Amino acid sequence: MAAPIIRVLSICTILGIITDCRRINQSDMAHYKQKVTEMFHHAYDGYIQYAYPYDELRPLTCDGHDTWGSYSLTLIDAFDMLVIMGNNTEFQRVADIVIDKMNFDNDINVSVFETNIRVVGGLLSAHLFSKQGGLPLEPGWPCSGPLLRMAEDVARRLLPAFDTPTGMPYGTVNLKYGVPKGETTITCTAGVGTFVVEFGALSRLTGDPIFEKVAMRAMHSLWRARSPLDLVGNHIDVSTGQWTALDAGIGGGVDSYFEYLVKGSIMFSNTELLEMFNTYQSAVETYLKKDDWYMWAHMTKGSVSLPIFTSLDCYWPGIQAMLGDIDKAMKTIHNFHQVWKQFGFLPEFYNIVKNEPHAGREGYPLRPELIEATMYLYQATKDPYLLQIGVDMIQSIEHTTRTSCGYATVKDVSTHELENRMESFFLAETVKYLYLLFDEDNFIHNTGDHGTVIDTPNGKCVIDTGSYIFNTEAHPIDTAAMYCCSAEKKEHDLELQEFQDNLDLLTLFDLNDKDVTSEGVRWSVYKKKNVTESKERDIANQIDDLQEQVRRFQVQSEGEHQRIVSIKGQTFTQKQHSKKDTKVVTIDAKHIPAQTSSVSVEEKSKEDSTTQDSGSLEKHEVKAEQQKVKIKIAMSGDDKKKSTIEVCKTDGSCEKVTSGDSGDIDANAEIDETLEDQHIDKSRNAKDSVKLNVEIPSAAGGPSVSETTNQQFHTIRYETSPARSTTSSNKFNDVLKLIKSFTDDYLASSGVKSVKTLHEKMKYYSLFHREKPEMMVCDAQPFYMRFSLMGEMFLTEN
Repeated sequence: MAAPIIRVLSICTILGIITDCRRINQSDMAHYKQKVTEMFHHAYDGYIQYAYPYDELRPLTCDGHDTWGSYSLTLIDAFDMLVIMGNNTEFQRVADIVIDKMNFDNDINVSVFETNIRVVGGLLSAHLFSKQGGLPLEPGWPCSGPLLRMAEDVARRLLPAFDTPTGMPYGTVNLKYGVPKGETTITCTAGVGTFVVEFGALSRLTGDPIFEKVAMRAMHSLWRARSPLDLVGNHIDVSTGQWTALDAGIGGGVDSYFEYLVKGSIMFSNTELLEMFNTYQSAVETYLKKDDWYMWAHMTKGSVSLPIFTSLDCYWPGIQAMLGDIDKAMKTIHNFHQVWKQFGFLPEFYNIVKNEPHAGREGYPLRPELIEATMYLYQATKDPYLLQIGVDMIQSIEHTTRTSCGYATVKDVSTHELENRMESFFLAETVKYLYLLFDEDNFIHNTGDHGTVIDTPNGKCVIDTGSYIFNTEAHPIDTAAMYCCSAEKKEHDLELQEFQDNLDLLTLFDLNDKDVTSEGVRWSVYKKKNVTESKERDIANQIDDLQEQVRRFQVQSEGEHQRIVSIKGQTFTQKQHSKKDTKVVTIDAKHIPAQTSSVSVEEKSKEDSTTQDSGSLEKHEVKAEQQKVKIKIAMSGDDKKKSTIEVCKTDGSCEKVTSGDSGDIDANAEIDETLEDQHIDKSRNAKDSVKLNVEIPSAAGGPSVSETTNQQFHTIRYETSPARSTTSSNKFNDVLKLIKSFTDDYLASSGVKSVKTLHEKMKYYSLFHREKPEMMVCDAQPFYMRFSLMGEMFLTEN
C-alpha cells in the first residue's frame, strides 16, 4: 500500500535548523496565553448572553439550543475552566446558579456516556476546585459538599443503564424513569468502558462502592469479549456480549476505553488495568500500526479494513506520553500536525492513501484531541515544536471559525464552510488545553514542590499537589483529595499508627533509656514490658519490610543526590560535588585548611585507653596531595566545653588551637555522616569500623561543596574500642544528631526543621505502597505520575 509516510523531523530541533517555525520565547508564551484567555471569554460570554440556559450556543445565529439533555451543558462543562484561569468571582457566581437552580429530576432521555463525562465529570471537578475557587466549604469537604451531592445524584440516575446481563450499560437512560422501553442494546465500545475515572472518584469521595463496581464490571466484560488477536470492535450488544461492528481501531467509538485503562490504573494503582492496556497496545502495534499511522483492521483477522485516520485518534500520543513512549508519540503527532497544516484543520476522517478527507466526514467540530496530546507531550519534552502546533491551531480557529458571539464548527475543511454549532467541549477541552500549553506556571502543573494540608473528618490530608487526572472531557480530578476520603486511607492510617506504636527506637539503636529527651523532643516510643518473642519477630519483620520499601526511592534535590536506605541509620549516603580548591575541614566548629579536593580523615581510638569516662578522641589524620595535616583532639569527658586541636604540616610546623569556654564541642558539627553498621553494638571488637561522610565547605568566600561539580566522597573512619564507652543517653543523642544532620538537608525544602517535625510529618505520608506500574517512574507527566493518591511524591529509582 503506497501510503505517504511523514516522518517526525521536528524542524525546530533537528540539527538546529529553524525554517518552518521560530523559537517561541517567554514574551510569546504570555501573548498566546492572553490570546487564549480572550478566546475563552468571547465564547463563554456569548453563551451566557445568547444561549443560557440551553445546552449549547449556535454561533452563527447567536441563540441557543438543547443537544444532550437540557441541563445547561456548556455552563457545567466550562465550570472548572474558570478556576484554572483564576476567575474565581465568576466561578462563585456560577456555583450559586448551579446549586440553586439545577435540577436533574427530569423526564428526558440522555446519553449515558456524554452525561457521565460532561456533567458528572464537570461537577466532580468543580467540587474539588471549591477551595481553590473560594467557595464556602462544609466541615466534611472534600468528602462532602453540594456539588459532590449533585454529581452523585446524576450518577445514580445513570446506574439503571448498567442493569444488563453483561454489566455493559445501555447507551441511553431517562433521568427520571431509567432505561426507556425499546432502547437498543447496541452501543459503542467507548460507551461501555469510559466510566472508571468519574465513577471511581465518586466511590472514593462518597464511600459508596457501587459506582466503581459497575464501572469495573463493564471494563471486565469488554476484556473478556476481546478477539483471539486481543483486539476489540467498534460496537457491541450489551445484552449478549456479541460484537456488531468488527472494525478495530484506536479512534472514534473505541478511544476513551483505552484512555481510561491507563488513567484508571494511575488513579487507583490498579496494575490489572495497565496489563489490559499493554495487551491491547501490543495488538495495536502488530495489526493497526502502519509506519507511523494507525489504521482500522478486522478484529479477528487482523487485515486492514479502512486506511483511515480519524481526528479522535489524536489522543493516542498523549497516552504514549503518559507511558513514557515519547519517540513514537512525537512521530505520530507530527503526522497529525501535517494534516492540520494541509487543511488548516483536521477532518473527522482522513483517507491516508488518497491524502484527502473521507467523503461525508469532512468537518471539524472544534475538537481538542490534537492539542490535548500536544499539551501532554510538551510537559514531557518542552520541545518548542509542540508550541508551534498550538500556535497553528490558535491562528486557524481565530481566522476561520470566530463569529460575533462565539466559534463555529467547520463543516468542510476543504472549503472552510461553517456550521451553526459550538459544542460544549470547545470551552471544556480545546481552549483549556491551549491555555495550559502556554501557561507553564498554572497550578495544574504543580510538580509537587508544594501542597496544602487540610483537616478533615478522616484526619489530615495533603491536596493541591498537582496530582490531577483529566477525564476524557478534560475535567481534572485531584486524586490526592479523592484519596483523602477513601477507605484505603483509613486502612493506611491504621497501619501507620500501628507501625509507629510498635517502632522501638531504643532497642533499634541498642539503647537502655526508656525516656530520652533531645533538643526538647521527647521520644515516647519504647519497648513494652513483657513483649513476647513472637511480637519481637513481628516488629522486626515490619522494620525489614519498611527498609525494602524505602530502598526503592531516591530523591533529587538542588543538584545533590540523596538516597535513603534505612530508617535504622545504617547507610545514610549523600553524594556531593567538589572541585580542586582550598577547602577547610570543620571539627568542633574550628576550620582547618587543606590544599586538596580529595581528603581522607581518619579518627582512631587508642587501644590502650584506660578510662571509660574519658571519651577522648585521640588522633585525626588528614591526608592531602600537596600537604599533610595532622589533627589531634583532646576532649575531656568531665569538661566538654574545651578541646585542643593540634595542626601539623609536612614541614614539621605545628599549631595548637584550643576552644574557649563558650565553644561547645560537637563531634557531629557540620558533618554529613554515613553510618554503615546496622546499629551501635557495644560488644563489637576494636577493629569494627563505622564510616561517616564529612561535608567539606570551601574557604571563606568560596563556593560550597554542594555548588561545585566533581563528585567526591569524603570519609571519616571511626574505630571503636571496648575500653571506650559512653552512656546510652549520649549515644542516643549522637544518633538523633546523625539523623537530624541528614534530614535537615534532605527535608529543608519541605519545611521539616527537626526530628520532632519529621516524626509528625510522617503522619501525612503512607509508608505502605503497593508495587507501582513502570509508568510511575516516567517524567512525562509530573503533575500526577510522581504522586501517590494522597499527594506524596514517588521517589523515582535510577
